[in-house]
Amino acid sequence: MIERIAIVGASLAGMHAAHTLRREGFDGQLTVIDADPHTPYDRPPLSKQVLAGEWDAERITLPAALEDLDIDWRLGRAASALDVGARRLSLADGTVVSFDGCVVATGAVPRRLPSQPELAGIHLLRTLDDCLAIRADLDAGPSRVVVIGAGFIGAEVAATCRHRGLAVTLVEVAQVPLERALGREIGQVCADLHRDHGVDVRLGTGVEAFLGDGRLERVALSDGSVVAAEVAVIGVGVTPNTSWLEGSGLRLDDGVVCDETLLAAPGVVAAGDIARWPSRRFGELLRVEHWENAVQQGEAAARRLLVSEDAAEGFDPIPWFWSDQYDRKIQLAGRSSADHVVEVVHGSLEEKRFVALYGRDGVVTGVLGFNRPRHVMQLRQLVADAVPWAEAVERARQL
Repeated sequence: MIERIAIVGASLAGMHAAHTLRREGFDGQLTVIDADPHTPYDRPPLSKQVLAGEWDAERITLPAALEDLDIDWRLGRAASALDVGARRLSLADGTVVSFDGCVVATGAVPRRLPSQPELAGIHLLRTLDDCLAIRADLDAGPSRVVVIGAGFIGAEVAATCRHRGLAVTLVEVAQVPLERALGREIGQVCADLHRDHGVDVRLGTGVEAFLGDGRLERVALSDGSVVAAEVAVIGVGVTPNTSWLEGSGLRLDDGVVCDETLLAAPGVVAAGDIARWPSRRFGELLRVEHWENAVQQGEAAARRLLVSEDAAEGFDPIPWFWSDQYDRKIQLAGRSSADHVVEVVHGSLEEKRFVALYGRDGVVTGVLGFNRPRHVMQLRQLVADAVPWAEAVERARQL
């Protein structure tokens, strides 16, 4: 019988797990542990509205954190170890939390560059404190901001800085931004979107060195050029936050590996950016770093703790993601990559308002839209039904 549940990570996934546990009738001890001292908050606005100075921090508080869920809060205290056999969590402050069930939702941590020094003006963006530190530097009116990494987070930061009227250089080591995720043609559209808004886009080059006396003054690039800048934001991806789980007994491989019901070990489930699980729909192990996945997975992981093995359901939704950049809303439902076939079925790449389908092995796997939200929502069902490729393209064009 489960009487004590610990949730490690007051993330979106963790808080939706907490809310679901109470909604499903769990009335035992519920402990939420997180290294971040702040009341749990939503992360997408950190690269947009909060960074722009349009929203204050209170506005992004997660609704579940304000509910009376009878939680034993352990904020500002990181979990340092998990003993699956003993069902015990060790915290960095020396305390121990015992549990009958545990939700692991510690998310991911941003990657640092090998050449990254401890120099004022250089930032990563993952937490509210990160965002507020960057915003304070932007408020000082730098002459130029360098954003390193043209993935979705870097692209959103670049767009927000341009919205604030700042000069921006966007540096990406790949020849085409997001090529691995979206393919070369559409990755090129993403680069052109920034150029259209006055961003100095530097592709196929990385950072050689950060230069300055106590504070960032210049960024030397591997192509030999040097960019003057007082602020740099590094967005070169994240890695699952699993270091504290070494020796726990869980299988760690680019995240916490779970079964299709999100069970990682008896009494232990994982959810959010850290969870990696087998998708029958797509025929691969997935680890998804998107908002919608964190919500759904947190809820599903919580329910898994409360049911028997016979009653457990597989977790296999259609991943869904969006990114707001300038006047464009980019939405993706399903899976896409550079090795998928891609077909534009509405609009055009030139006007940057279009819908494209992705396919693999003869079936449709994803739908991407630039300022076409209605089409993306309608065509999402093609992915859910694994419609054959030719039929999917024909049906999509008829919308």
